Amino acid sequence: MAIQQHARKLGLPLMNLVRLNGTPILKQLYLEEKLLRTSSDNWCIINDGADTPAIVMGISGKPSELLKVGSILREQVPVIRRFTGGGTVVVDNGTIFVTLICNKDAVPGVQPYPRSVMYWSGLLYNEVFRGTGDFQLLENDYVFGDRKFGGNAQSITKNRWIHHTSFLWDYKVGNMAYLKQPARAPKYRLARDHTKFICRMKDYMPRSVFIENTIEAIETYFSVQPANLEAIDTSSEANFVHSTRLLTKQELEEACESQPENIGVNV
Repeated sequence: MAIQQHARKLGLPLMNLVRLNGTPILKQLYLEEKLLRTSSDNWCIINDGADTPAIVMGISGKPSELLKVGSILREQVPVIRRFTGGGTVVVDNGTIFVTLICNKDAVPGVQPYPRSVMYWSGLLYNEVFRGTGDFQLLENDYVFGDRKFGGNAQSITKNRWIHHTSFLWDYKVGNMAYLKQPARAPKYRLARDHTKFICRMKDYMPRSVFIENTIEAIETYFSVQPANLEAIDTSSEANFVHSTRLLTKQELEEACESQPENIGVNV
């Protein structure tokens, strides 16, 4: 409490902190979209793992181009199209999610443009990973050396922006088989397959240390106060319509039929 009061005296903007544990990613994305569209406050959401495994694509993602749909249908893995841009990720309880939802004037010097928000996020996580590995922001990814462990998605409205990161604290090698090599990939990937392109955060930093470091770094820019999830759910607009959604089985089947490797194959 004393730290927060001191921060407010310094004129730092207020940041509401929501800490989740194991919340399904679809529910988290619903919450994020609602807060971006209907709230006028700054929010940080930290979700320590998703109990329900899922595949999440960006708003313009096409399953036929990004996913091996046949195996996804056979194994009944949920596929979600989120309201933000960015790439495709398989999430489960080994994924840590950190989302920042801010008013456009919340951070001095940060303009409501993707490159500006991304640059600032690199400075923020430089503090989180100070002295740990060879951290850098590389072509919109967070990497240790040349191996990715954090993928980002953003959305910017007239007065607000959201920056959402999925951190691979751990991952299952088998899950990477659901993903195709994307047609548009960062140059530093050098056509490497997923297991040679990504790394595990757990090899560099304990899970709890990462979360606490992240909160401390955010406190450099904001006066952070814990927020109650139940209060958020009841205070927002009841009739809000989400653009984030679960893809239907029919949509996935149609995507599967359009993939050359699946023509003539029953799934």
